[in-house]
Amino acid sequence: MSHAIWGARDSWRHTRLVNGYLHESELPLTSLIFLLPLILIYEVGTQYFTSAAHHGWQQQIIAFTMLQRFFRLFGAHGQHLPALAVVMILLSWHMARREAWHFSLPTLAGMAAESTLLALPLLAMGRELARYFPLAAVHTTQPDAIIMSFGAGVYEELVFRLILFSMLSLVLKDLMRVSAWSAHLAVVVISALAFSGYHYLSPLEQFQWRSFIFRTLAGIYFGVLFLARGFGITAGCHAFYDILILFL
Repeated sequence: MSHAIWGARDSWRHTRLVNGYLHESELPLTSLIFLLPLILIYEVGTQYFTSAAHHGWQQQIIAFTMLQRFFRLFGAHGQHLPALAVVMILLSWHMARREAWHFSLPTLAGMAAESTLLALPLLAMGRELARYFPLAAVHTTQPDAIIMSFGAGVYEELVFRLILFSMLSLVLKDLMRVSAWSAHLAVVVISALAFSGYHYLSPLEQFQWRSFIFRTLAGIYFGVLFLARGFGITAGCHAFYDILILFL
């Protein structure tokens, strides 16, 4: 009898820990704390440590440049505006939810491990379809590519998941009154197609059907992951995928 009671208590504690982690890891504040090192590495790296920085100019991923151009439309200029946008969006989201100002180091460690593990199915899928099709918008030397990978994970997911999902959901669900399931399906597919096509804005990229299909499938994967696990895990998974593929 006592063994049954203790077994039930252990099971309940395990369930509570798992549910607590799943909830905490999706919170905006936790996502922000988790992504801050990635943002800082990208910001400092592109300014001082890339090959371009040594020649007096900065190399940026296209999503970062797109955000800068968007801010310029409103007369706002600044190198670090995209990074500030990530911080302000997540902080505003956190305050709107009225969550406690709390984060857990074990949760952050778990998010790093989960993001890495969730990158593995994407690696397997890419290997089945083609040899290598990196998701980062820049092809360059390995040290530069590592720095770019951190930025790609944060800023591409900001543009194509967090922002585009919100805009498409507003149009489909609130204005067009599309059902939630249909709206989610449409949002995931549309954002995935936009994400895949975006990579060919780079002059270093030539359109190929295999890479376009893989990136579309990857965009669908990230979209489903975003709906299921939130922004922090999705951005981390994207960044760790880009980094892992450099070393395989």
